[in-house]
Amino acid sequence: MIDAKTVSELRAMTGAGIVECKKALEEAGGDLAAAAELLRKKGILKAGSKSDRQTSEGLVYAYIHGNGKVGAMVEVLCETDFVARTDGFKELCHALALQIAAMNPLYVSADAIPAEVLEKEKEIYAEEFAGSGKPAEMVAKIVEGKLGKWYAEICLLHQPFIKDEDKTVEEVVKESIAKMGENIQVKRFTRYAMESHNQVPG
Repeated sequence: MIDAKTVSELRAMTGAGIVECKKALEEAGGDLAAAAELLRKKGILKAGSKSDRQTSEGLVYAYIHGNGKVGAMVEVLCETDFVARTDGFKELCHALALQIAAMNPLYVSADAIPAEVLEKEKEIYAEEFAGSGKPAEMVAKIVEGKLGKWYAEICLLHQPFIKDEDKTVEEVVKESIAKMGENIQVKRFTRYAMESHNQVPG
């Protein structure tokens, strides 16, 4: 199993996200250099290097499902108005809005989860193993795994992408960063659903 310390080291080296780093390390059998090379080949390393650049342009994109009962608005930022007007950027915004309408995430990423909500979730998982006799280190790893699954349910960027479940939404955004050559950030979103018709797009 890949430990959190190795994932952090690869993140520091490449600027890539937790999910991408973990996947790359698993593919590379825990070899840091090989994992960094994998990220470079996928274009994620290039994306990571742009993550600190300022994003002051972008779009607020709205999607309404065909039945008129579910909709989503998402604010996606980029560096220049030129990129914001491209078809590729608009396609990304559309894909993100569709994801939000279909999968109903609560937060953009794990970083946006309020501390008290996160702590409560950790407590619930830890309590499951109270008195189980399992070593604390093993319990911590199990809790970490459960949190990862929870993030994939409630955080937009950690969710499997509905159009290709082998990728996370974060990986799709990073691919767009690599392709467009600009930093792209999902700022915020809102999902609307009529209470008596909570259908999701098919």
